[in-house]
Amino acid sequence: MSTEKVYSICGMCTVRCPIQAEVKNGELTFLQGNPHAPFINGSICARGSAGIALVNDRERPQTPMIRQGERGEGNWKKVSWDEAFDYVAEKLQKLMDQYGPRTLLFSDRGGPFRDFHRAFLRGVGTPNYVNHDASCARNVQHAALSVFGFGRKDVTYDLSNAKHVVLQTRNIFEAIHVREVNELMTAMENGCKLTVIDIRSTVSAAKAHNFFMVRPGTDYAFNLGVIHEIIYNKLYDKDFVRMWFKDFDKLEEFVKPYTAEWAAEETGVSADKLKNFVRGLADAKPSVIWHPGWMNARYKNSFYMSRTIYIINALLGAVGAKGGLPITNKPGDFGRKGLKKFMDLFDKPKDKRADGVGWKYPHFESGPGLAHLAYEAIETEEPYPVKAYIAYRHDPLMGFADPDRLRKTFSKLDLLVSVTFTWSDTAWFSDVVLPLSPYPERESIIATKNELTPYFFVRRRAVDPRYDTKADWEIVSGLAKRLGVEKLAYDSAEDIWNFQLEETGVSIADFDETGMVYLAEEPLYRKIEDLKFKSPSGKIEVIFDKLEEQGIPSLLPYESPAAPEAGKFRITFGRCGIHTQGHTVNNPMLFEQMPENVLWINSDEAKKLKIADGDMVEISGNGHSGTIRAKVTDQIHKDAVFMVHGFGHDLPVESRAFGRGVADNKLMPRGNEVYDKAGGAVAFQEHFVTVRKVSSQKG
Repeated sequence: MSTEKVYSICGMCTVRCPIQAEVKNGELTFLQGNPHAPFINGSICARGSAGIALVNDRERPQTPMIRQGERGEGNWKKVSWDEAFDYVAEKLQKLMDQYGPRTLLFSDRGGPFRDFHRAFLRGVGTPNYVNHDASCARNVQHAALSVFGFGRKDVTYDLSNAKHVVLQTRNIFEAIHVREVNELMTAMENGCKLTVIDIRSTVSAAKAHNFFMVRPGTDYAFNLGVIHEIIYNKLYDKDFVRMWFKDFDKLEEFVKPYTAEWAAEETGVSADKLKNFVRGLADAKPSVIWHPGWMNARYKNSFYMSRTIYIINALLGAVGAKGGLPITNKPGDFGRKGLKKFMDLFDKPKDKRADGVGWKYPHFESGPGLAHLAYEAIETEEPYPVKAYIAYRHDPLMGFADPDRLRKTFSKLDLLVSVTFTWSDTAWFSDVVLPLSPYPERESIIATKNELTPYFFVRRRAVDPRYDTKADWEIVSGLAKRLGVEKLAYDSAEDIWNFQLEETGVSIADFDETGMVYLAEEPLYRKIEDLKFKSPSGKIEVIFDKLEEQGIPSLLPYESPAAPEAGKFRITFGRCGIHTQGHTVNNPMLFEQMPENVLWINSDEAKKLKIADGDMVEISGNGHSGTIRAKVTDQIHKDAVFMVHGFGHDLPVESRAFGRGVADNKLMPRGNEVYDKAGGAVAFQEHFVTVRKVSSQKG
């Protein structure tokens, strides 16, 4: 039998790269990047290639299960899908009858495939949708809104045409977005400069022309020093500033004391190096990309770090510019009709959100809300009881701080449902597990990629489900049928796709050739005079009134971060090129490549503790301790230790990941209560730990 090629979308991380699957005799044999996708060129990362191992993994959930006994004991009753749907719908309906539909909370990991399940939430009548972003990029989103009036995805990173790229809390070569990696490498081959600002030398830093190792928590100080240099040396784009800045004079006055010499004292980066960097940056304007960050849930001032990044980009005229941050295009910009939305079939619920976003906290965007504040509402039952929770492809017990405390909060729920394609701490603690088919085994709704040249794309099923699992749309439809949401009661993906494509002039057959349908032939760059900002003034706003009205300054006077006490270190974490947070650690292929995380510790500090490279050490914080192997290196700041996030699994169903490495989130006491009040995201790296040598045994 010949090999069949199926165009689909990867699901091993939130990037969702276009892929091509090869299938022979009904078996998935090979995965690669979609060769028709721009700058993908058939390439795929390690995680994406491990989709085959995910499909073949016997240790993933294989059938619907209902908890027996206490939560977290691991006693499960295998049931049919009808039994599972009936159980969830009956429990949920009873709770909604008692407390109203708003008693349901739903969380996911965001992304392009949300329209169908968000429509389901509107259909049942709850306003309580949140995603993982409070533990990731919410500060970045709110920073963009505060400056431009539109969100972070309304600008595009035109990496392939950039002349200077700055990465600060963005590690492109390890937290891999395949297209961005390829575009940046192409740009660097063409002379683009790369600067990295971090507390340790990452793979991205190793490839950089400039690497600035800053003291943990001082990124904001570095940026203030940069703005001072740009303004007081008149290195900004004068035409852009004159045309589009509101309150430039207030910014100029605010940064007056924040000189390069002052920044050097705070960050540890010399004033001369900072000045030289700024001059080089200005020489490249407007084709500059200072990335505003990705996972920026770090410090209590991280919102202001991202906000100053957007301001720096604007000062250099990079907003809207080719090679900078051009405005993202949508189908309508080319006279095309966008996909029909399921959410438009239902009215927006009128109830206030449980997390307070949009009413108690009007400076926060109400769409995806703030999960940690929703969890607080579960515990306090204010402003009303939240008694049911569906965690959809989301593991908050791994993704948020202090999971033991969070389990106590979740114990107040009457119904906790996990929709997942791998085991997770949250699934193990749930009442019901609804197994999602891995991405090669499922279809999803059609989605739009808005960028310089927008396109529609579709995830198609490459192989039939190996076990008794279902696609996302099948799970939502199964619940919708039982809860009276008839508009979402679909029996085939084709019917869903045909609804979405109405009036677009596109048919599902148009996806057959490449898996994508482009809506324009050439990218659209706007002229400087044609830019449009959605702020109240229609300009770039240095002063954001919604913040000011809450008593929060738009320009925050700098406060030096706390230094660790003697014998302690600031706990930091991040990504690598092998794993995606916690859900790939038990993947057979990826586990083989990286079975455990290690603890980066500065060489001088390790010497004081008599720790050698490869020694086993105990790291302690929050009444919790774990044993981990030390990586002793000069390439991390002395105030911090670092580990890759997602390890320290203790579920008996995960034989490979069990007991390997340490979970950083367990070391953060009441960590979900420590968050950035201006940007909303959790401040994960405001906690300190101790480290001691356990033995000198090396692997």
